[in-house]
Formats: sequence, structure tokens, C-alpha cells
Amino acid sequence: MNEKPAYQGGENFDLRAILLHGRKQRIRERTDYFQQFLQGLKQRNQMGCMRVIGSAADREVTVLDPETGETRRMLMFGSNNYLGLANHPYVKAQMAAAVREFGTGVGGPPLLNGYTTLHRTLEERLADLKGAEDAMLFSSGYAANVGLISGLAHAGDRVIYDAYSHASFIDGITLAGVPSFHFPHNDVEALRGLLDRERQTCTGDLYVGVEGVYSMDGDLAPLRTILNLCNSRGAMLLLDDAHGTGTMGPSGHGTPEHFGLTGSIPVVMGTFSKTFAVTGGFVAASRPLVDYLRFFSRSYMFSASLPPPVVASVLAGLDVLACESDRVEQLHRNVAYAAGTLRSLGFEVGGETPILPLRVPSDMDIRGAAREFHAQGIFVNSIEYPAVPANQQRFRISIMASHTRGDIDRLAGAIEQIWSQAAVAHAAAV
Repeated sequence: MNEKPAYQGGENFDLRAILLHGRKQRIRERTDYFQQFLQGLKQRNQMGCMRVIGSAADREVTVLDPETGETRRMLMFGSNNYLGLANHPYVKAQMAAAVREFGTGVGGPPLLNGYTTLHRTLEERLADLKGAEDAMLFSSGYAANVGLISGLAHAGDRVIYDAYSHASFIDGITLAGVPSFHFPHNDVEALRGLLDRERQTCTGDLYVGVEGVYSMDGDLAPLRTILNLCNSRGAMLLLDDAHGTGTMGPSGHGTPEHFGLTGSIPVVMGTFSKTFAVTGGFVAASRPLVDYLRFFSRSYMFSASLPPPVVASVLAGLDVLACESDRVEQLHRNVAYAAGTLRSLGFEVGGETPILPLRVPSDMDIRGAAREFHAQGIFVNSIEYPAVPANQQRFRISIMASHTRGDIDRLAGAIEQIWSQAAVAHAAAV
């Protein structure tokens, strides 16, 4: 019998090693081995995930400190609550009113007993937001992406997608069981080549999947160019606007509005787990396509409907979006200020979206840096392999409308100090 190698608890041991090692292990061995890895992180106070938050989502939150066991206040720069709706008084009041009127849930799927007046009203308002004929609700953003492509794609069809597309879209392609091809991120010429090649032999429909705002780098798809390319090649463009809805465009209607393309994208998918700070997702498209998906999207047919209070909170969020336009404007101002501040420190950041990535130098201990951010009361998310390639690890900064300039200055000060410490440590090692 082969001996199971002992866990090597060094600083360089990461999930890549676990994945490679686990290929030869059965599930019990894999879980035991991974448990040792997690224990090593906890012992070195490097367990940066699943921190316990004890307050409402806002610009400042209370977090249970794993070292002391005490609760402390931290500035939140790791939340997709971009407009601060999670703790908005009007949103909370509307959610509470929905509980009183509709109860906590419906106990069934939308095609049976899970379709209330709230659900239909939200669909109509989302369709209007995206300039579409109709919209449909899903139990999660993940379910929306999976259900969209698996419901549309059929034998003879092919899917082409950006290499940075979300895992949910790729899982939907797997469920659909159709040939698929990815192109390098935002490489329009590579997309053109794939469309020209596949158009020659494809006997069905061609679908192209891109995102409006990409979650890891915070960059935008060249949407107008891609749409024109799809139209000229007879391909249907599917836009994942999860991070764009509520953040992009003068009114926060999304990435299509940002490019002046509202109503021009054939299919737009979105989620409620970012700007609206709850859960759920949607697809907005033509009425015939939406009606078709209601019966052929398995993640829609076989999932319980969103609870009415959740639906009410999204409706309330849309009210805030319409009536408090200064929130979107403030978000854009905060993004511009944060991006300018980071560029002055030498970072390359875009500044068009509220996601600002901080690439980690190859010689920086990302877990040690994450611990230092925590110690300084700054809550940021460290993105390690396998969420990104091993040479592209980074911290992801999420900017909210509720942040103050003082908050952003404090973040910048922490970044400058942590990067300086890393540079000193590297010089000493050399």
C-alpha cells in the first residue's frame, strides 16, 4: 500500500499542489489532505476566507477577529453592494412589507404556484431597464447563466465565448452538450476568426457569450464591436451583465447603456447578488425567446421561485436607482477618485468600473499581505489560484457609492505600506 504523503505546511503550499496531488486520491484521502491544508492556514493566521461578519453590509462592518475572538470594525472594500442598497431604509421597509403581505416564500416553481404579482412586476421592470420585450427570474445568477445557454443551445448549434467567462456559463455549455470554443480575453480578431470558421460548417445557431464587466480585472468588453461582428456573421450575442447592472451607464442601467446600446443586445443576463445585494438572477430578451426558456430551461422549471420579500427588495432597489440618481453618480466619482489615487501609487487600473484589481508581484506573500490588510482594518478579497492563473493572483478592490474619500485614502495608505514592506522584504532576501 502506498503511504499518503504528509501535508507540507510551508508558505508555498497552495491549492494547485492539492489539486495535482488529489488526482491520485480517493475522496476520503482528498478531504483529509485538504483538512490538513486548512489547519495549516489557521495556525499561521492566513485563513482569509469565510470571515464572520456580524453587522449589516455597509461601508463599515463588524468582523470576528480569528486571532483574538473579538469583534472589530473594518472598512468594507470586498463587497459587490455597489450602491449601498443592502442596508437602505426604503429597501428594508419594502422587504418587510412584502413579508407581511406575501409571507416568507411560495413553496413551488414559477410554472406552478410560484408566480406572484410581485414576480411579474419585477420581470416587466427589468425588461424596461434593459430595453427588452420581456424578462424572467431565476433563483440565482448561477441558475440564470446555466439555464440560459443550456435552454437555448441545441444539436447542431455551437457556442463561442470569452476565455474569462464565468464558470456558470461554461457549466451551462457542458449541460447543453454542444461544441464550444473560447477566444482569448477581449480578442476581437480571434473571435472574428472563430465565427468565420464555424459559420462555414455550423448547421444550427451560433451563440457568442461575453460579459459586460469582467469580475476579476474590472475591465469592459468592447461591446459595440462585438455586437456588430455578431450581427454581420449571423450569431446571437449573449451578454452577462452581472456586474454592469446598477453600476454602468449614466442611469446605472448597465453596460449596454454605457455604450449607447440599450435594447440592441439580443439577450442580457443579470444577477441580484451584486448591486441589489440579495440573491437571484434574470434573463431579458424578446418575448418569444423568454416564453421558450420558461419551458426549456431546467434551472428555471425545476427550481423554487424567489421568495416574495427578495423580489420586493429588488423592486425597491430599482425605485432607488430611479429616484436617487446621485447614488450612481457618487459611485462613478468614487471609482474615478480611487483609480486616480492608485495610479499615483504606480498601479495600472482602468477606472471605468467599481472593480479595481491589484496584481500581486511574484515575490509577494499574498496570504501575509492579506493578514496585514486585516490587521489594519481593511476588508479586501485576496484572489488566489485556482480562481485565477497562478501568475495572476491579486487583491480585488470593490468600490461602493457609500465610501467616503477618507475611506479611500485609508485604503490607499494601507496598500502603500504593505507594498513597501514587501519590497523591503524582497530586497533583504536578495
